[in-house]
Amino acid sequence: MSTIPSAPITPADRTAIDSFLERAWSEFGLSDNTLSSYRSDLEGFARWLASQGGTLATCTRETLFRYLAVRSEAKYTARSNARLLSSLRRYYKLMQRIGSVKDDPTLLLDAPKLPRALPKALSEGQVEALIRAPNIETPLGLRDRAMLELLYATGLRVTELVTLRADQVNLRQGVLRVTGKGGKDRLVPIGEEAQDWLERYVAQARPQLARGKVAEAIFLSNRSDAMTRQMFWTMVKKHGMVAGIDSRKISPHVLRHSFATHLLNHGADLRALQLLLGHSSLSTTQIYTYVAKEGLKRLHAQHHPRG
Repeated sequence: MSTIPSAPITPADRTAIDSFLERAWSEFGLSDNTLSSYRSDLEGFARWLASQGGTLATCTRETLFRYLAVRSEAKYTARSNARLLSSLRRYYKLMQRIGSVKDDPTLLLDAPKLPRALPKALSEGQVEALIRAPNIETPLGLRDRAMLELLYATGLRVTELVTLRADQVNLRQGVLRVTGKGGKDRLVPIGEEAQDWLERYVAQARPQLARGKVAEAIFLSNRSDAMTRQMFWTMVKKHGMVAGIDSRKISPHVLRHSFATHLLNHGADLRALQLLLGHSSLSTTQIYTYVAKEGLKRLHAQHHPRG
């Protein structure tokens, strides 16, 4: 893989990127993860522009074409380039609107064609094995069991799970009030099994993990701090190994994907699933119908006498 030339970002571009991210956060309510992705894409582009004697404000369509060609030579994937173009489109559209740039170099540029990426879902047996993997005789094991049960029961995003606060949980009514992407709130039912494990964790394990400290987050690390996405991902991989699940089938969102796929397999309504997952568009939810259909095809091929 070849390297992409770079130079220190110019002060003007540094100011422009910071201004864009501040406006994007205030106007669109974007998540920290999305803003971090925008910053990474814009700073990488600005460093390359600086190495060519250019800036974000003076970039032309031809210059952007050259950058994409350089990324192609460096073996960046089509998905990575598509994300880059999405970041640049949003940047130039906003900066052009406020008069910071005159022309938008992303106009008339098509994003790379991407293959349909189906989310990976575990079988119901694999989910059961994963959920049962933690040692519930320890505070951390009881926490892990409660997290896995809750994630599979609700389909929360990992960020929504690790940032869950006590005031978002209503155990009496058995629901969560979750703030998802774009700052949109939704109510999500917990389910009896997950509610039971959450209550056990809160009563037995959480006080031991808190060690007298006051913490807003429901799920705490062994340092009494809030869990992070990385901690959760490490935990899932560890229990996946115990459960004997192929590491290639494990991802940070594997239980969210499994939640959606299994609900559809058992006849859930697509619109209801959209509300539970917090998708703004039904088309985003529809991808799970393909996963469910593929599972049904395999089941038919395996068990039907003429399969």
